[in-house]
Amino acid sequence: MEIISQNNTAANTYAIEVKFSAEEFEAAVNVVYNREKSRITIPGFRKGKAPRKMIETQYGEGVFYEDAVNSLYNNNIAEIVDKTGLEVVDIDNTEVTEVSKENGVSIKADVITKPNVEISDYKGISVKKTVKTVTDEAVTAEIDKMRERVARIVTVEGRAVEDGDTAVIDFEGFVDGVAFDGGKGEKFPLEIGSHTFIPGFEEQIIGKNINDEFDVNVTFPENYQSENLKGKAAVFKCKLHEIKAKDLPELDDDFVKDVSEKDTVDELKADIKENLEKRYASEADEACDSDLMDKLIENMKAEIPQVMYERRVDEIAREWVARTRVDINDYLKYTGMTMAQFRSNFTDAAKRQVELRLALEKIAELENIEVSDEDVNKEYADLAQQYSMDVENVKAAIPEKSLIQDLKIEKALNLVKDSANIEEVTE
Repeated sequence: MEIISQNNTAANTYAIEVKFSAEEFEAAVNVVYNREKSRITIPGFRKGKAPRKMIETQYGEGVFYEDAVNSLYNNNIAEIVDKTGLEVVDIDNTEVTEVSKENGVSIKADVITKPNVEISDYKGISVKKTVKTVTDEAVTAEIDKMRERVARIVTVEGRAVEDGDTAVIDFEGFVDGVAFDGGKGEKFPLEIGSHTFIPGFEEQIIGKNINDEFDVNVTFPENYQSENLKGKAAVFKCKLHEIKAKDLPELDDDFVKDVSEKDTVDELKADIKENLEKRYASEADEACDSDLMDKLIENMKAEIPQVMYERRVDEIAREWVARTRVDINDYLKYTGMTMAQFRSNFTDAAKRQVELRLALEKIAELENIEVSDEDVNKEYADLAQQYSMDVENVKAAIPEKSLIQDLKIEKALNLVKDSANIEEVTE
């Protein structure tokens, strides 16, 4: 196999022509014949015993050509990429231009490559890190969450519905006086303030009393999932059966002992304050790093092939499926989404990740960042410990070349962070 021509035809695109010799093609055809002959019947021969020449006479000389060409291409694609000497991200517009016993096989294709990247001012980037102060109100809010988690739900009598209550209601929805599918429920427990229903619905229940019958007037959002209800005004005829509320426990030392490992209210507050300080600091670091990476991307110039974004979307989608263990077809059916809509959820993240990686790869190149054998062995050992795997199995799963590139990017990222000018601001 040899590359006959290789021409730069557009940004990040090369037109190549690959040729397989007549001898290579003949060998590929023979492999296909030996694989397929057991399924071919020729009169006068036992099944699987017909000579290749007889099969070609019966079905045509090119009976095995298509499979042979596909085999040649697929089995040699890695070598083709290697021989181009390019950083290939995709091969497109593949076309077989010649197939013959005398001349072999010729294939033309467009090779899409990584873009040329320019980056400047990646050292000394100025960013602000805003750290929130832990207030008494924040501590109280955390304690209130703890109280709500163990609260008892009690039936309320003698008063109207208030925000935070659970109203047990019957409802039926009408558009232009006609009931619509899915708009009816009986003794439905609706938490007021949960924003479970259409905007404006829950607020109209506040102030109602048990056994009240009333109308709730709302308008469906323009982005509502049901096409025949989008933007439509609706009337829900409702009846209130019951009011339920949360009975919060008293905040005292007994409560503290029940819900935590602390003994007193003061100890619990101090513990919550310490944890909030750690959380706020971590959030501040993450936000600062995100701002720093955004500015780094702004300082990069590159014409990035769309296929690089699409490939990253594919990877994120596969990671989502592996993490959630949800069948994608079931998910699309349940949500009413199309595959394009599902993928669009990952578009922004994919774009940012591709651009950031290209920027860091360029920095690693400009800074001549190297990775030692010690770095590689330590990373393999760390991964083995993290995933409770044998080191050799980790090495089999992650090629050393890929690991080295990831470590270079990590070092480039640390270089950018270490050189940044960070101004801390207290909120």
